[in-house]
Amino acid sequence: MKEGSALQGVLSEREERVEGFFRSLQQEIVSRFEAFEKGTVKFQQDAWKREAGGGGLTCVLQGGDVFEKFGIGFSKVTGECLPPSASARRQHIAGQAFLAMGVSLVAHPCSPHVPTSHMNVRYFRTRDAVTGEPVWWFGGGYDLTPYYPRVADCVHWHQVARAVCDQHYGRAFYEQLKKSCDDYFHIKHRGIARGIGGVFFDDLNQPEFEQVFAFVRDLGGSFIDAYAPIVEARQQEPYGEQERAFQLYRRGRYVEFNLVYDRGTLFGLQSGGRVESILMSLPPLVRFDYGWSDAPDSPEARLESEFLVPRDWANLAVDNTGDESQLT
Repeated sequence: MKEGSALQGVLSEREERVEGFFRSLQQEIVSRFEAFEKGTVKFQQDAWKREAGGGGLTCVLQGGDVFEKFGIGFSKVTGECLPPSASARRQHIAGQAFLAMGVSLVAHPCSPHVPTSHMNVRYFRTRDAVTGEPVWWFGGGYDLTPYYPRVADCVHWHQVARAVCDQHYGRAFYEQLKKSCDDYFHIKHRGIARGIGGVFFDDLNQPEFEQVFAFVRDLGGSFIDAYAPIVEARQQEPYGEQERAFQLYRRGRYVEFNLVYDRGTLFGLQSGGRVESILMSLPPLVRFDYGWSDAPDSPEARLESEFLVPRDWANLAVDNTGDESQLT
């Protein structure tokens, strides 16, 4: 039997638990965020299979009153050879067969006052090209992309993530994952961050499987605690044509990052994945305006100057009696 065929066989007991968690997390998030639409629209659930091995379930909500588009997908795929996006930084596994599974979501709200949000948790298994020993790791994280940010929301987002890191690995781990997130979600050709960050990790397999899996479960589950209160607080705030135009313009930055740098997008396309599911992360509407310029000292200008720079959000004091859009 070829190595690739072996990887496409029966999952181990612990991998069955990982798949079970990913599938349940997907449905928990679908249920929680579908409730925001109060029955007016629901997630379309689209099961699919991949000819080269594997399949998944893509759930997409479109045209809601709160979410213009919210996509969350589960996938489990296998292949005979890791694509370049996965092996470029890991030469010891280049050319090996693989198993990859995970859950990934992107929420594009209607209101410019509600940030766009992304979350991903994933598991990989392959083999060392020299020793033949199994190689596995988890990766993932979540980040926030606001248009008209509130300091309180940024602080809340990071404090939820920090609490999970503290529980499993200690304070230094959050600082490490926050920096990884700031570094990764950086639009290099524009020299600016995509959003206000969060946490991001890859190649996590220490100290042992059960502790890593416990952390991944809690981090994935904490996404609802991190994001839902922000949606609740901001969804009814009024906005006009100027705010909507700015939101669509800034969505262009999101598209640029996902199509040029995002490893998940590149891995999916290079491994022959289902294009419709891979590109569900893109917003339904976007603007690419030539020569866009924000008025000095405007809320639009402050997004880049005050928020899209690395900050110690989790330790920032917030004066809730003042203007939450201002840094204190």
